[in-house]
Amino acid sequence: MRRETGPDFIEALARGLDVLRGFHPSQPCRTLSEVAADTGLARPTARRILLTLEELGYVRSDTTGFALTPRVLDLGMAYISSNSLWEIAEPHLRDLVKQTGESCSLAQLEGSDIVYVARVSVPKLVTLAVNVGTRFPAAQTSLGKVLLAALEESQLDRALATPSVSGIEPRWQPERSELEAVLRDVRAKGWASTDQDLALGIRSIAAPVRNGEGRTVAAVNVNAHAAETSVEHLWEHHLPLLLRTASALSEDWAARESCPIATVEDAAQ
Repeated sequence: MRRETGPDFIEALARGLDVLRGFHPSQPCRTLSEVAADTGLARPTARRILLTLEELGYVRSDTTGFALTPRVLDLGMAYISSNSLWEIAEPHLRDLVKQTGESCSLAQLEGSDIVYVARVSVPKLVTLAVNVGTRFPAAQTSLGKVLLAALEESQLDRALATPSVSGIEPRWQPERSELEAVLRDVRAKGWASTDQDLALGIRSIAAPVRNGEGRTVAAVNVNAHAAETSVEHLWEHHLPLLLRTASALSEDWAARESCPIATVEDAAQ
């Protein structure tokens, strides 16, 4: 798989990450042939990468094929922990869940996808499983609409030009002009909503989380099932609670960024 890269690009590392990204909930166990075909790698190359990942503890193998191990969680949790995302978001999400009775999440933008970085869920009828690390196409989610609306035009162009790697085929497939109209509305209102744009049964509202400079760094949402929660109830009851939560989260985010980072030398003094 050839890439447009610079002189410092390490192709072997990129291939290893391609292999890891090829595992997903609908196909947790993969054969060597499947990995090679999906990544475009020769079978011997794919086999060496899988065996290396197995030796490092990120992949296990048996007679049916290869599967990820829980150790891969370390890779994602390192990012979440380094940014204190869970520590900042968790109390706010739990309070919002108590007030709404719905699942609530925090997400950030990566390319044309959103990535869930914190979530507190409640048992509900769901059509798509959501966990920390789950990816969805941004344009079809309330979280994604908020994050896309915060981008400058050149940034939006780059984001939308990046193919989604979520593996999801959304119901709503807007033309660029239609999406831009939606994003203008999100900017004007300061929040976004979706009604089964991603998949049947999923409704949600989302609001931006901003840092001390006023830049949108994440989005927080309330997610509901269409059979249980009407759009009117989302807007009239849940939205005011969501906006207060987003404001409180933004304050905590800004406060955390303003705290000086302690160093080993500081601790020794």
